[in-house]
Parts: sequence; structure tokens; C-alpha cells
Amino acid sequence: MKFYWRKLGKIFCPSGSIEWMHSHASVPIAERLNGNIFKIYFSSRDKNNRSYTGYIIIDITRPKEILAVSSSPVIGPGSLGEFDDSGAMATWIAQHGEQRFLYYIGWNLGVTVPFRNSIGLCISEHDGDFRRYAAGPIIDRSVTEPHFVASCCVLPDQDKWRMWYLSCTDWRLLNGRLEHRYHIKYAESVNGISWNREGIVAIDYADDTEYAISRPSVIRDPDCWKMWFSCRGSTYRIGYAESQNGIKWNRLDADCAIDVSLSGWDSEMIEYPFVFDHDGARYMLYNGNGYGQTGFGLAVLEVLS
Repeated sequence: MKFYWRKLGKIFCPSGSIEWMHSHASVPIAERLNGNIFKIYFSSRDKNNRSYTGYIIIDITRPKEILAVSSSPVIGPGSLGEFDDSGAMATWIAQHGEQRFLYYIGWNLGVTVPFRNSIGLCISEHDGDFRRYAAGPIIDRSVTEPHFVASCCVLPDQDKWRMWYLSCTDWRLLNGRLEHRYHIKYAESVNGISWNREGIVAIDYADDTEYAISRPSVIRDPDCWKMWFSCRGSTYRIGYAESQNGIKWNRLDADCAIDVSLSGWDSEMIEYPFVFDHDGARYMLYNGNGYGQTGFGLAVLEVLS
């Protein structure tokens, strides 16, 4: 049986009227509130290019009707000199008991390289506001990962927590321009806070022209694990992989069944997928041109007739 992603159109793009939401709606995340009502988190930028996490609220059956827009950030940049003083970009929300774990990309500006990323954590108790777990990151560069780590997907289970995350392997100077290279690695935890990283590569570079693999989104179906992710050579596309254990993956990018449009807001690139199920349907949030500058859209998985 063949499937394809039917695009439902662009859902939201900031108007520029809110100071901390001047532009961009990157790395969208869906969280169900009740019934068909969802809160969609995303990362925006102010005029100084600093990142904040906000949200909109929609009815998934009428996704283009925006029910509410956050008046203040869920999380914003950290204090001066901290790992996230240039921005805090939510990348995943995991539910565990009465707690919600919001993992985010914290970043600050560099000198020899443009930026450095780490993974921070906010926790919400009993559906309350998210609060930083600590002023520092829970995952940072290390002895074996000396450059940076970033966007992650986290799935708690009965025996362990699993994480798939972006890991930078090197920076290269090409034609006078700095280029980062990152792929996706795998880690495990007993509590969602302290992570055991053994350097296991989940999704590796397809070839030497591919240099940016990011934003994993994993779902465990009865027959196998499935992952959607961003991958970039000349420009971003969405890739796809399957696994029997969540650790060793087989890339099946040709089966991803979603690509750029012929024209419009997602005609140049398509990236940062977030895949989720609701009421018997499978949906994908994603970004288009400009790494979220043109907002985010929604697609639904359909059987190809």
C-alpha cells in the first residue's frame, strides 16, 4: 500500500506586530489540549534575531482558523553569558506521569564559528507553566562530541527514555564560507534528564554533499519504528527511515512522499517535520522556505489510490 502526504496549506506565519514574534515560526510542535484542540508551539525571532518559543491554538479539523496566539513567550533567551542567551527554541515535548518535559535548543553567538547550540530542559507540573530545570544545558558538547548538539525527539517508555538528537561532527571552510556538518545520534536515559551518549549514529550522511540532518520525529508503529527528519545537500528536504529497534535505521527517503510545491511558501525548501496521530489520522507539521520565515504548514497522510 502506497501513501502520500496531502498538504492542507500554510497554517501560520507571524505578522511582525509582536516584538518577540517579529518573524519566523520554525520547528513546530503539536500538543493536544482536548478534543480536536491543539496547541502548536514554534520558534520565532525578534528584530535582533534572538529566538523565543510561542504558540497558537487551533482546531485540527479547521486548522487555518487561528483560535489564539500567545501574548508572551513560553520560554525566551537566558541570562547574559548562559548557553541560551541568544535564543530558546522548543524542539520536543514529552509527557511522563503528571510532568511535561519541554526540550529546547539553547544557542548563543560564537566568534570563530557563528553559533553554538546545546539542549536545555523546561518542566511543567500538573499542566502548569514550563519552568527551566536549570540555568545550564542537560546535553552539551563533550569529550566525544566537541562541537554542538541540538534538535531532539524524546520518547519515554516503561524501561527507558529514548532520544534521537542532532550532533555536529565538524565545521568546514568552503569557498570562504563556514559550513557545519551534523547528523542524528541516539541516547538513552532513566529519567529524561541525565543521558547516556555512546556515539550511536542513527541517521548518517547519505554522501559527502549532504551536510545537515536534523529535527528527528519518531513514531513507534506496531510493525516498526518510523522517523521523519530534515536533510540538506543543496537545500532542505524531508527524509524518512524505518527501524526494528529504534537504534539501527534504514533510510527510505524515496518513500517519504512529501516534497516542495511548484510555487508559494514551500516551493524552495521543506524541513523540520513533526509527525503525530489524532483520531485515526496521521499529520505532519513542517516548515517551508527560509527555515520558517514563511511560517509552517500541515499535511495529512493519505492512501494513494
